[in-house]
Amino acid sequence: MITRICGTLQSLGEDAAIVRIGAFDYEVLVPKAVARQLQAHLQREVALETIEYIEGNPQKGRLTPRLVGFMNAAEREFFELFCSVDGVGVRKALRAMVRPVQEIAEAIAERDVKALATLPGIGPAVAERVVAKLRRKMAKFALLVAREVPAETATERSILDDAFDALVALGHSPADARQKINQAVGAGKTFKSVEDLLLEIYHQQHRPH
Repeated sequence: MITRICGTLQSLGEDAAIVRIGAFDYEVLVPKAVARQLQAHLQREVALETIEYIEGNPQKGRLTPRLVGFMNAAEREFFELFCSVDGVGVRKALRAMVRPVQEIAEAIAERDVKALATLPGIGPAVAERVVAKLRRKMAKFALLVAREVPAETATERSILDDAFDALVALGHSPADARQKINQAVGAGKTFKSVEDLLLEIYHQQHRPH
């Protein structure tokens, strides 16, 4: 399975990028939110985190391998979660992701079904299912900052160190990451996992000041 592709961005459409690697041009499907981030990189080297899937009807014998590309691993992980919701799937998720992952994740976390229902192909019924299945998994994606390089993978250390690595990988500066962690820990709570700590940071960020 192809999980990453690096090459020269030859051309860019609304829903696909052409990446040249040596003598070969590869079509990589991209959501509009990703296409917008790639616009400044035409004829330049790019690195996309990818997923691979087979499109077509097995009964008719016409199956086509497809690549879907993202700017970082966090966007790819979000897309895979989004696709897992009943009634979504790869093509619908591609069409729906016209807004940055951070904005969509925030709407899911806040149970904003009305906002989700405005995404192309996502009506009220599907939006309800998205919220029901994914709401508790959105804290780290709602903290995502748009990046033009792949996110770094968090290392296996303590919860505080892992949370710091995760925030930096999501686009926060080291100083900002430390401040957010210190504020969360300063509230006197204990955290059993990185997800719990990120969830607290997310809630603190959205509490009225």
